[in-house]
Amino acid sequence: MRYIEWIVLFIVAGLGIALANFVGFQVGFADSLPGIAVLLLISLAAVALSKLLPVKLPVVAYCSLLGLLLACPLSPVRDFVIEAAGKINFTAPLTMVGAYAGISISDQLKEFAKQGWKMLLIAALVMVGTFTFSALIAQLGLMMTNAI
Repeated sequence: MRYIEWIVLFIVAGLGIALANFVGFQVGFADSLPGIAVLLLISLAAVALSKLLPVKLPVVAYCSLLGLLLACPLSPVRDFVIEAAGKINFTAPLTMVGAYAGISISDQLKEFAKQGWKMLLIAALVMVGTFTFSALIAQLGLMMTNAI
């Protein structure tokens, strides 16, 4: 029964990704469908593996490993996976994640505000630090690979 819930959630997420990819990046629904299917099937398989295998890793780890295996040079489906996933702008799924996160904490804003100004300061510093160091690492990586 739990897997049915996961499948429904994946379908909703897939529709959201398709919509965000269409609105934000003008990629048609038909063009997005194979990439969304690949990403959602990898995610669904990762959920199943996390429940079935005795090695207890987070779902994200299984998802990453499956994605790497399917896109590695030895994989017979490598070209399809890379081409299909290449049509999905990965800020489209992030739009959905941000929306879900916002919805999930929206009813807890009063509790968050009760924490006081110190918590707001820490939250601001964490966000600024995360953005700054992510940009710095990206810049260094691009400079090291002579991409810029």
